[in-house]
Amino acid sequence: MNVPDLNFGDLLEAVATIDPERAAVIHGPNVLSWEALDVRSNRLARRLLAAGLETHSKVAFYLRNSPAYIELLTACAKGRLVHANVNYRYVADELFHVLDNSDAEAVVYDAEFRPHVDGLRSRLPRVRIYLEVRGPSAETADGIETATDFETACEAGDGSPLGNARSGEDLYFMYTGGTTGYPKGVMWQHRDRIAAVGITDAHSVAAHRQKVVTAGPGPTAMPACPLMHSTGFTTALATLINGGTLVLLPSRTFEPGECLREIERHRVARLAIVGDAFSVPILDYLAEHPDLHDLSSVSAITSAGAMWSEYCKRGLLEYFPNAVLSDSLGSSEGSRLGSSVTRQGETTATASFTVGDGVRVFTEDFREVQPGSGEAGMIAKAGALPLGYYKDEAGTAKTFPVIGGVRYSLAGDWCRIEADGTMTLLGRGNNCINTGGEKVYPEEVEEVLKRSPGIADAAVLGVPDPRWGQAVTAAVRTTGDRLLDESGVRRYLDAHLARYKHPKTIIRVDDPLRHENGKVNYRGVRRLLEQAEQ
Repeated sequence: MNVPDLNFGDLLEAVATIDPERAAVIHGPNVLSWEALDVRSNRLARRLLAAGLETHSKVAFYLRNSPAYIELLTACAKGRLVHANVNYRYVADELFHVLDNSDAEAVVYDAEFRPHVDGLRSRLPRVRIYLEVRGPSAETADGIETATDFETACEAGDGSPLGNARSGEDLYFMYTGGTTGYPKGVMWQHRDRIAAVGITDAHSVAAHRQKVVTAGPGPTAMPACPLMHSTGFTTALATLINGGTLVLLPSRTFEPGECLREIERHRVARLAIVGDAFSVPILDYLAEHPDLHDLSSVSAITSAGAMWSEYCKRGLLEYFPNAVLSDSLGSSEGSRLGSSVTRQGETTATASFTVGDGVRVFTEDFREVQPGSGEAGMIAKAGALPLGYYKDEAGTAKTFPVIGGVRYSLAGDWCRIEADGTMTLLGRGNNCINTGGEKVYPEEVEEVLKRSPGIADAAVLGVPDPRWGQAVTAAVRTTGDRLLDESGVRRYLDAHLARYKHPKTIIRVDDPLRHENGKVNYRGVRRLLEQAEQ
């Protein structure tokens, strides 16, 4: 695949000059213009370099969604520094692992996370500078300055272009969590990620800038999901390098009413969510306030990273009259594995996708799965791919094998290829449950449970069992404060799912089952189930 040698920093610098006064980032009442983003990120990059960081030094982003995330990302791209995302829900060992494993030389964090950072300082000798993003009420502990103020770093100093030569081979990291073990840092080259988001027709920065000038600035887009995860990050990046405007939700957690108000207020054209985890609260809110908001500006709703049910898609189209729904199958290790597009008057089956370019499906011994065979296989993606996992040669060799002379990404997603050539997603192979010799994919069972009467959300995993090897076990959250009607749920399962896939045990829990990015928190769910058994 011919990948243009493009760099985030060069593209962002170029599009900033097209309409400098246009909004680049909107966050509640705060508006950051393209000119301000350009100048402030230049100052910030110089501050990081002055602290001793060099080309390819790592910068840890311990931040919620805010303009600071975008300013820091732009500064790192311009200064040839490596973005390393930190899940802001991590504490203690998980937090230390990412900061240590990434070899971070700078840690940039929201003031609310100061206690967690301060508790790790003595264990992070590589860190040269700490930058703290403070709100108006944030103060240093006991009046002692323990970090550089982020705002000062953006406001003071030389804001002119850095004038350095950058490369499409410059890196950014995307740390991705798993069901077991610590997060792994996926290493992406700028040029490969730019190609993966669809910019393959511009072979120079000047050509891309002229394309944006000719077509007009990109649309106003809202990633409702966290920027620290791949879906939000990629949405923000694609919006910005096309000269668009990014609208970030001001609240710390997702509030559907706020989301819809901001869409209406800023005439958002593209909304990025993560499957049913965002769709369900939006639909619940709209059911109570069906005529409160004008959502006609939304032309596209995109989702990636989690199941997006046909039921929720159909519901959203009732309230977003001009929207096309685009369901993308991908992961931090590889984008565009499959896609599904739904328009007004259409329906698409849950977990059914058109196979993406460069995608094949292999068995565990690398034999290609034939359409209509009913055989399950691993989704393999060729083309613009990451270099691998940072400091993990064994993991890299396993996830990015060479098959028949072609390098693929095998992130662990399993599917069937139907007779018509479409792909039916089964789930992550590392979550697959072996119960009595039968394979059960948790996502399939979860989707049926979520459609059961009275069930708001579900997570399914296998627990050790002396008879079955692993027993299919479900944790569910009920709608409102309803008690679990287990007999009713099991009647529903009887009508929609093979008996061997039924959970042996169904436990009602009150705690959330998902991360803020919408994906099931399987490790957390396992702890909930263990507590329920005690």
